[in-house]
Amino acid sequence: MGRKRNSSLRSAKEDMEVVRHSPQTPQTQSSAYRLAFADEEFMMSEELRGVRFQLEYLKVEQRLREAGINSTVVLFGGARIPEPGKPAWAAKSEIAKKNLEANAIYYDEARRFARLASLTSKTLDFAEYVVATGGGPGVMEAGNRGAADVGAPSIGYNIVLPHEQAPNTYVTPQFSFNFHYFATRKIHFLMRAKVVAIFPGGFGTMDEFFEALTLIQTGRMERIPLLLFGKAFWSRVLNLEALAEEGTISPDDFKLFSFVDTAEEGWEIVRKTYNLPAIETEA
Repeated sequence: MGRKRNSSLRSAKEDMEVVRHSPQTPQTQSSAYRLAFADEEFMMSEELRGVRFQLEYLKVEQRLREAGINSTVVLFGGARIPEPGKPAWAAKSEIAKKNLEANAIYYDEARRFARLASLTSKTLDFAEYVVATGGGPGVMEAGNRGAADVGAPSIGYNIVLPHEQAPNTYVTPQFSFNFHYFATRKIHFLMRAKVVAIFPGGFGTMDEFFEALTLIQTGRMERIPLLLFGKAFWSRVLNLEALAEEGTISPDDFKLFSFVDTAEEGWEIVRKTYNLPAIETEA
């Protein structure tokens, strides 16, 4: 990572080179002879799952610390929501096509919201309010694209899925991470988050919303702006009032998040929460 070595001991990298050029004998070709950290079969074993969790956490943490990124603005939302004017590639019916195309307005709102966050981040040398998304298409692409619009870096926390979710081209390459474990990915989404913006989406988006909401409700996470973009959409697909009526949540829990419809409305909540200066928007 460019960190200066400060040790008189031989490095692992140096020993890797020695082993790589060892004489070709039955002994050196045996899997037993491989250095443990260079033995893929060993590293992928069931017994080392905990180590792999740790490695996924540490790799991203080290990169972000070295880059000096202290806080993020996280955008969650549907991968299937198209850019306005583009076809709804994921639609399985005419009704779904019509609805996805109507919800394309949230691509633009996510892009504008990311621009506002990134313009603020620019004034703070990109240490604070750096845009972070799941790194894929749809709303995620819009978030990374909004940062790129104003020359700001952004993070993509991608994950390997059965049908590979390739990183969108707007993620800053040195912050384009890839995960195997959803659990470690979720940790990184929230551990630096100063804002969480939830745009229309599916199961994954709902999972991310309820994860953040539960952590705030239970005091495991500080109260931060938790913004639900699209009141009409969320009021239709989530009947949270029914939970309050049933007594399984408190009426006060509705104060833990805010419904907003536009990027400007959402960012104004953020600005007032953190006493941020007004910013000049760019065309």
